[in-house]
Amino acid sequence: MKYPFKALAWLMLCVAGSSFAASPNSVRATYDIYKSGIRIGLIEEAYALNKDRYTLVSTTRAVGLLAIFRPGKIVIKSSGLVNTHGLKPLSFSDLREGDDGKNRRAEFDWNAMRLTLIEQTRRTVMPLPDGTQDRLSAMYQFMFLSLDNTDMLSFHMTNGGKLDVYNYRITHDQSVTVPLGTFKALYVASVAEAGTNRTEIWLATEHANFPYKLVITDPDGDKLTQVLTKIDFVP
Repeated sequence: MKYPFKALAWLMLCVAGSSFAASPNSVRATYDIYKSGIRIGLIEEAYALNKDRYTLVSTTRAVGLLAIFRPGKIVIKSSGLVNTHGLKPLSFSDLREGDDGKNRRAEFDWNAMRLTLIEQTRRTVMPLPDGTQDRLSAMYQFMFLSLDNTDMLSFHMTNGGKLDVYNYRITHDQSVTVPLGTFKALYVASVAEAGTNRTEIWLATEHANFPYKLVITDPDGDKLTQVLTKIDFVP
């Protein structure tokens, strides 16, 4: 389902605000990645807030046998502003060691309301809807949203190559079990659409709605699971 830009902006703004004061000043998180029950990767992320600015870095490495065939790292970065509505990206990059052809960047011009997507020598400029996130900032934006009284969430998100609308259903009073233990959670799942990936996210409500588990299921039914193994919050 597609929504007009203004309607999406309103949906994002109406759930933002009260969690801003409780969001941490920095986070360091480590995730294991599994496919078909086999551990294939490791993600290390660092988030830092400095006054009205944030920086985010996520580094992914293959582990086990996969590391022999894919030794290069994937480094994803997002940086920008922070206000009462949460994260407002200014720049995004997705860089892949040994596979430069897949590198992507995005530049957010909030004054002109323009989004520039950059892949190799190609630059695509398009309108920038209010509330747009990049694929990394979107996961940390949950820390700034008050989701207690809503069961739907919609927003625009870019991966540096395209801009899409993402619609999620929210189920309250759930739990999530990871190696760190069992925690109260919100279950956030993308609205099913034929031929597209399905995303499921468990947000730990006791820890600023931080993503503790994520499962992506492709149209063929294959699952990629990301599970939190270490977390360090600094208020």
